[in-house]
Amino acid sequence: MRSAAPFQLLAQEAQALLSRIGRLRPFALRIQSVAAAAISPAALRAIELDVDASRRELARRAVGFLRWLADARERGETAEAAQRRLTVLRLRFNATLNEIDLFDDALLQRSEHELGTWLGGLDAVAQDALELDGAPFTLPPLLCYVDRGLGGAVRRARTRLPGGRPNPVTVIRVPRERLIGSGIASSLVHEAGHQGAALLSLVRSLRPVIRAFAATPSARAAWRLWDRWISEIVADLWAVARVGIAAPLGLLAVVSLPRPFVFRLNADDPHPMPYIRVQLSCALGDALYPHPQWQALSESWKELYPARDLRPEVMDALGALEESLPALSALLVHHRPRSLGGVSLAGALASADRTPERLDALWAGRARALRMAPPTIALAAIGQARARGLVSATRETELVSGLLSSWALRRALQPARRPAVTVYAAEAH
Repeated sequence: MRSAAPFQLLAQEAQALLSRIGRLRPFALRIQSVAAAAISPAALRAIELDVDASRRELARRAVGFLRWLADARERGETAEAAQRRLTVLRLRFNATLNEIDLFDDALLQRSEHELGTWLGGLDAVAQDALELDGAPFTLPPLLCYVDRGLGGAVRRARTRLPGGRPNPVTVIRVPRERLIGSGIASSLVHEAGHQGAALLSLVRSLRPVIRAFAATPSARAAWRLWDRWISEIVADLWAVARVGIAAPLGLLAVVSLPRPFVFRLNADDPHPMPYIRVQLSCALGDALYPHPQWQALSESWKELYPARDLRPEVMDALGALEESLPALSALLVHHRPRSLGGVSLAGALASADRTPERLDALWAGRARALRMAPPTIALAAIGQARARGLVSATRETELVSGLLSSWALRRALQPARRPAVTVYAAEAH
């Protein structure tokens, strides 16, 4: 007869896991925040249902393991086999904890004074960035939070969580160093753009068109790079279309790195080379909202990072990429994906009230006009004023802080929207 001691040890560990599973309390009982900082009821409900389903599944597996273990010794099962089963159970338990921690990081910030309200305002900005007239999709619930680091990130709705379940909400991480100014719009709307691109299957739609250009021998090298970078490029297009010159200004701040990084050409990186990425952002802006400001910003960027003393292969790649910028910009803004029913990306994402002239007029109305405008347009107007040197960094901070609080309050007082069933595209990011 096999020794009972190893099986008893495993039973104790499984019971301890089951006890810890039982102590996973709903977020609604743990997170305290003022109404303006609270996440939307739809987002909270989606998260709670997902976590509860994960908890129930873990409990079912733990109970099943204990039942299997009860007579495993008598059936002749080895302690090694029992240990393997428990190890798998523990890995699933830790993966579920990672899921919960993901939401914990975002939700606990809602209880912080001032920051929580700003996050409510950022939720409103992200939602506005994704709301398109006649869009063929229903927006998933959105949730923003801040974290350290220079760049943002997004965990899109319906992508797989660590525990294997589909993510019930769009979670957008905004870099803390961007708080608080119009530059936050660049990171936030770029990440929201990844979700929008997935909802419209834009990467899948654009890749065959780009690869057709890559088949041309003279342009093959440049277009292969554009093909590799297209996911980030589409998100940059979304940002420029929604917040204007605030997008490349924010991008410039993020990619202002030591020269070796700015001119680093890495075909394995999904992000374009920083030097060319800023130029492309300006080229997209000029294609969407023609104005001399885009060329002026591009030239300033080139003066900050002169393209000299580079390896010959990097210089050749830069020349090919710069030469293809106009063709790529035209391709993107005029592309008509099937998901938009024949409407171009420019027609869906851009709007007449985001042109430099209209944003200048909105800025002339100052605080009251900005409060009345949709969030992305207001941030675009502040970014436009910053590009023209019409607003100081201190005043910009005051404006954006007040607007985020105002949008959070407006969002908290809006009637709850009825939840809708949504089908999400499955693109990787």
